[in-house]
Amino acid sequence: MKVPFTPWPAELAAEYRKQGYWLDLPLSDILERQVQAKRDAIAVICESRQVSYSQLDIWSDRLANYLQLRGLQSGDRALVQLPNRVEFYVCFFALLKIGVVPVNALFNHGRMDLFAYANQVQPKLLIVSSRHSLFKTREFCDQLCQAVPSISEIVVEGDSPFGVGLNTILSCSASYDAPSIYRPKPTAADEVAFFQLSGGSTGTPKLIPRTHNDYYYSIRQSVAVCQWNSSTRYLCALPAAHNFPLSSPGALGAFYAGGCVVLAPDPSPASCFKLIAAHQVNWAALVPPAVILWLEFAPQHQEALRSLQYLQVGGARLSEHVAKRVEPELGVHLQQVFGMAEGLVNYTRLSDPLALRLRAQGRPMSPADEIRVVDEAGLAVPPGQTGALLTRGPYTVRGYFAAPNHNALAFDDEGFYHTGDLVTVLEDGSLLVSGRIKDQINRGGEKIAAQEIENELMAHPQVRLAALLSVADEVMGEKSCAVLVCHAPVPKTIELRKYLRSRGVADFKIPDRFMFVDALPLTAVGKVDKKRLQSQLTLSASADRALLPTD
Repeated sequence: MKVPFTPWPAELAAEYRKQGYWLDLPLSDILERQVQAKRDAIAVICESRQVSYSQLDIWSDRLANYLQLRGLQSGDRALVQLPNRVEFYVCFFALLKIGVVPVNALFNHGRMDLFAYANQVQPKLLIVSSRHSLFKTREFCDQLCQAVPSISEIVVEGDSPFGVGLNTILSCSASYDAPSIYRPKPTAADEVAFFQLSGGSTGTPKLIPRTHNDYYYSIRQSVAVCQWNSSTRYLCALPAAHNFPLSSPGALGAFYAGGCVVLAPDPSPASCFKLIAAHQVNWAALVPPAVILWLEFAPQHQEALRSLQYLQVGGARLSEHVAKRVEPELGVHLQQVFGMAEGLVNYTRLSDPLALRLRAQGRPMSPADEIRVVDEAGLAVPPGQTGALLTRGPYTVRGYFAAPNHNALAFDDEGFYHTGDLVTVLEDGSLLVSGRIKDQINRGGEKIAAQEIENELMAHPQVRLAALLSVADEVMGEKSCAVLVCHAPVPKTIELRKYLRSRGVADFKIPDRFMFVDALPLTAVGKVDKKRLQSQLTLSASADRALLPTD
């Protein structure tokens, strides 16, 4: 049973194969090639465990064998939610080996997300962790199974009063080892390997069907651009299931290159710095809010960062003011990354001059990436002007899973994906990201890109984090409210307005209101959660402070 998806046109698929972008190999080849080449090399470091490529292969074989004995077949679907532990990769490769197609929920996702994913894919298999509050008891699992009766098998990582223990399966060598029980039919590489999660912040979560061919190319090309090899020791501090730390080049890139993945439970300096020092990590990837925390923590912990050579920053635009601090204060080479789970990935190159790496978010990694930047009428804008980003290519999908109405809006007749991003193309082809089309404030007909003002505010020495939100207004339609996390002493609003004017910000772009809070809510991957922030925002006619709960 094949998972339905929108395929690439036959003539493009043929061209991608001819050019060597698509190799018609399954993603499981990433592990198999290292088992042949360096089976005893360490693939993953997880707490006190150092797991070799051969052990990762054996464990994933055992789980694959068990699942096939339980009736799982190629084309069946799975809902997986695991923390940053080696078991995530064990499950990922096991499912690839037998052709079961998972959606990998982030570990911070809650009830609504899991119900939404399960309802969309109708999984036969559920793999979860008792480390998550929802699965410490069987109550929520029973609710999920009742709502989605397709679930027939449950595997639980950690101690659990329900389901089959994952550790039990992996330790039962007599039952699930050679002679191999599973006899997977070769999965066609142009079929769906797994579902990625859309980064959209509104409505029902959209699932992105990624094929073996397109995702494997994205990984290989990322490794080539970033020049990874067997000496790469990559810190996975962002959620393991997220597209950025999974494939840009991420953990799968490290495996493809024969390197080592060091797993961190979260991106905090307290968790990461000791791991960097202990395991001589030389590459790491963060989102901008985590970068700010690292910068604040670094002065007292320079020795811990001695091995770290490269820091990737992506997930949201890094303000140029913060970017200027990264190399001198962290002692690393900054690489900006602008990508999306739907496909397109842009990198600043390692050889790019510092001035470009501080300003731009990278350029497309593949010569086959097609880029268009258009105005509101869909007409191409001149070079150097801002417009909406459209793209297509050998690793950018042609449609979301089971979402015909949304696909009609997000993909045009030529197969270009309308990303929703506002960008400017620089002379060398690099992209300068202005923000999201939906993250604009229409103040009396004047458009304000929220990210532009947020970056200007964060250049102020007292501002740690900034979020610009729209506020309904009877006269203007919308006005703007800047929600700030600041160092003491908190600057006065009049000072902030003067500061923005001194930087050349137009008067209509200066926030109508300022609010000062202790923290901003973050998404599962560590970006500012504007949807949540907007819902929490309560404006008072007499106070410049709002109560914004973050739990």
